Amino acid sequence: MSIDTVSPSLFPRLEPLLARVNKPIQYVGGEVNSVTKEWADTSVRWALMYPDAYEVGQPNQGVAILYEILNERDWILAERTYSVWPDLAALMRQHGLPQFTLDNHRAVGDFDVFGLSFATELGYTNMLGALDLAGIPLHAADRREHDPIVLAGGHAAFNPEPIATFIDAAVLGDGEQASLDVSEIIRAWKAEGRPEGRDGLLHRLAASGLVYVPRFYDVDYLPDGRIQRVVPNRAGVPFRVAKHTLMDLDAWPYPKRPLVPLAETVHERYSVEIFRGCTRGCRFCQAGMITRPVRERSIDTIGAMVAEGLASTGLEEVGLLSLSSADHSEIAPITKQLADRYEGTNVSLSLPSTRVDAFNIDLANELSRNGRRSGLTFAPEGGSERMRKVINKMVSEEDLINTVAAAFGNGWRQVKLYFMCGLPTETDEDVLAIADLAARVIETGRAVSGSRDIRCTVSIGGFVPKPHTPFQWAGQASPETIDHRLGLLRDKIRADRRYGRAIGMRYHDGKPGQIEGLLSRGDRRIGAVIEAVYRDGGMFDGWSEHFSYERWVRCAETALADTGVDLEWYTTREREYREVLPWDHLDSGLDRDWLWEDWQDALDDTEVEDCRWTPCYDCGVCPQLNTAIQIGPTGRSLIPITPL
Repeated sequence: MSIDTVSPSLFPRLEPLLARVNKPIQYVGGEVNSVTKEWADTSVRWALMYPDAYEVGQPNQGVAILYEILNERDWILAERTYSVWPDLAALMRQHGLPQFTLDNHRAVGDFDVFGLSFATELGYTNMLGALDLAGIPLHAADRREHDPIVLAGGHAAFNPEPIATFIDAAVLGDGEQASLDVSEIIRAWKAEGRPEGRDGLLHRLAASGLVYVPRFYDVDYLPDGRIQRVVPNRAGVPFRVAKHTLMDLDAWPYPKRPLVPLAETVHERYSVEIFRGCTRGCRFCQAGMITRPVRERSIDTIGAMVAEGLASTGLEEVGLLSLSSADHSEIAPITKQLADRYEGTNVSLSLPSTRVDAFNIDLANELSRNGRRSGLTFAPEGGSERMRKVINKMVSEEDLINTVAAAFGNGWRQVKLYFMCGLPTETDEDVLAIADLAARVIETGRAVSGSRDIRCTVSIGGFVPKPHTPFQWAGQASPETIDHRLGLLRDKIRADRRYGRAIGMRYHDGKPGQIEGLLSRGDRRIGAVIEAVYRDGGMFDGWSEHFSYERWVRCAETALADTGVDLEWYTTREREYREVLPWDHLDSGLDRDWLWEDWQDALDDTEVEDCRWTPCYDCGVCPQLNTAIQIGPTGRSLIPITPL
């Protein structure tokens, strides 16, 4: 736990090493809008991490929001840290330099809280690398009184059991208010003289219901390897820990002044989350399930955020973000009025996530009004009509063809389509239907545009079943099955003499998906696998050039040898209703019986409507969490529009 004396800057020791590493600028800090505070002037200190390289982690919206919210309080200090590449990590170990923050190059081990945001489970080995470099014991049980509280958040935290050995606590759901409440508890505990030490603080946090503390829960197993029960082992700790839900997004207009990166990053735009949550009910989509209910930002708040964000950063692209941005009830006036305001400037608008059935040409024209007309991207997800019913992606082939026909007829020349392979009940024919759909897109484009210069790119990922979704019980397709089907699809596209040359195909093999499946639905026994992979040199598993399937398989065989379970048991095995799942004691608000019924509907090819526009179908979120869907239209506007 942090000391109140000054934590010195490590930069004088770091600077001589930077000339010997690749992309040294990513370790320098000093970005526009970064925050510098005096250590001794604050009482609670956070080191925030997105466990990946700077170029991937810096644009992360979750870390950016928490960084601003925490630093707005004069008594809280928040700094950021990212995974260092192996070249610098080796030099840091050689010279005894610990994991450092980017803002003021302080040692991560000096902070009160080491908060990690996980968007994907493949970042778990990077967490161990950061703990190791920071000098923080990997196992939570071995931590000393002065070590930070290691706190996990993000979507992967909805099943933190695979990393239960390594984290002290996990926050489920929205982190804005939760991070401040956690800080208040830490401040009070420190002001009282740290009663009962580290264990006393963790008990306060757990008893408050703010966080899940794995050490206060015991897991019992049945002889066949399944979980018998998960129960608290400490008085005052809740049997189930519920997620946090922020209901008034207008009251939390963050990020206001996002950091401007010095090094190149994967996204260089100002991102505004226009609404949170999704009730479309896509059965594969964990993000849509765990972020319910839908909560919209009003048009005037969005306009104010865009104006302040652009003024404070100098960025020229605005991303209007959500899980399905075109579903905002006021998306037409939002895009038109923002386009009016910034017409004639270099500012462009984008909707990174657009559904086929929510897209229209008027919307697309507003987004491209400043002359930036790129390709259109849609996600049918399933190649056949039957598969789209199974996954509840209610987009028909005719919907897609009518949409691309309108786009090609209005000047667009390329479209990208996202699909998944390995979905429940999928057959070879379902995957081969992707080629037929892409060919029809090309045929339609040529017909309506009168041009042969039409392109369609199909991008395909392997399906990974996720916790808190109807597919949490499904067996995952093996890497061999996925690779076989992708091979058949590739051959069919290549053999198409009329349209094959106009269709591009991008895909990953099935091996990384199986490891992600192991980590997403695993229990505490998987911690030994993660640690074995890390100690064998595993890092940056989200990067294809660093990922080693063979290493994961080898370490899983060794680490699970005495448990009676194996890699396939966690991935390709279908679960039964009665089985206790590792995350059943963590409450996303979704009723378990409703999820099971939706799984049965999937097996019957039955679709379910979006409850935003239909009567409630009792998923459980609103009554259990005392929340409600919040959608417009509000009737507000950005009037008067003042062009810039």
